[in-house]
Amino acid sequence: MLDVKGKARFVSDLHLRAERPDLSGRFFSFLEDTANSGVDALFILGDLFEYWIGDDDLDDAFNRSVAKQLRQLVTCGTRTFFLAGNRDFLIGPRFAAETGIELLPDTQKVGAGGTATLLLHGDTLCTDDLPYQEFRHLVRSEAWQRQFLGRSLAERRAEVARLRQRSAEAMEAKSATIMDVNAEAVGAAFAESACRRMIHGHTHRPGRHFPATAADCERWVLSDWEQNRGDALEVDSTGVRRLDLTR
Repeated sequence: MLDVKGKARFVSDLHLRAERPDLSGRFFSFLEDTANSGVDALFILGDLFEYWIGDDDLDDAFNRSVAKQLRQLVTCGTRTFFLAGNRDFLIGPRFAAETGIELLPDTQKVGAGGTATLLLHGDTLCTDDLPYQEFRHLVRSEAWQRQFLGRSLAERRAEVARLRQRSAEAMEAKSATIMDVNAEAVGAAFAESACRRMIHGHTHRPGRHFPATAADCERWVLSDWEQNRGDALEVDSTGVRRLDLTR
């Protein structure tokens, strides 16, 4: 278990991209506030970017600007951790080296605020969405990633655009229930981890839940960031607070 002393913050699903400077500007302000507030650790629980096609795209001006701001936060003394989402699972060693962030596995147990907490992006809990789980298994495979990263940046961007279009069309045909977490999957994750708190994103349904399948446990869901949406959780020995980042 990764033990965090003091204050920790958690964010997810920022979906940063060059065409939305409002989101990146809000993120940069959040990083500055995180440093100024004496936060000991920041955890980014996936989908920091709208998409990530490989660490060689760090030469892109927008991507480099995000990396620079993360490096500044780390330099100020806030340990910063990244757990991959379904859009930026190709973030790798070069990005980590240039930003100073620490890469985490798909699930991570942390001691935050004196409570054993399970961190994950959240997509692995959506087990009712079988087509998505099959796609996730495919793109996380070494063979698929090797083939994808072997293409030019232009070819990768075109492929991502095609995949995003297919995903949008598929989501229109799916029920809201299928795209949410599965109660049994949540219970199993709590049981396997022996944690009493869970924090994740992915579903874009912020809230605090007390799962029937995991007695005396709580599940916190982070918001996605949009024009009128966006939050973070702050955890210390006094408890959990949701920070409104839309202002």
